[in-house]
Amino acid sequence: MNVTELLKSVDIFSDLSEAQIKRIEAVCTEESYGLEEAVFQENSPSKEFYIILEGKVAIQLSPFMALSNSSSKPRAKTIASLEKGQSFGEVSLVDEGVRSASAVSVTEKTRVLKINRDDFMRLLREDVHMGFAVMTNLASDLCFKIRNSNLMIREAMLY
Repeated sequence: MNVTELLKSVDIFSDLSEAQIKRIEAVCTEESYGLEEAVFQENSPSKEFYIILEGKVAIQLSPFMALSNSSSKPRAKTIASLEKGQSFGEVSLVDEGVRSASAVSVTEKTRVLKINRDDFMRLLREDVHMGFAVMTNLASDLCFKIRNSNLMIREAMLY
């Protein structure tokens, strides 16, 4: 599957034309990571969005962020496992705050497309129809993730 086809399969890019997908492809850069290498760390600046080209990525939370300097800190918990064609870091497209979780490669070789927030937002401002479609899809995607998180929290509270 080439990059254009992969971008077409990403949920937040559904409903986009071939020309719009090509414009997004033009602002992508490729990066590679090895086993257990962090793509980004929890609490780091949030300025990029990623799509997996090859390999797998675990989204992880540290149970005790306040203990981040402690040598005896507990191991991070994986809250999602992502594969080729899936995206992560979408919150950075809405808010430039700090990362709410870490993203770590869990395969020997993981290749991702990285999309810089500033470049992406420029594209969306230049084409308001593309901007509306992407932001509507992004809102739906984030709502789905919030609902799943709420279910996980409720389950943890009950058991």
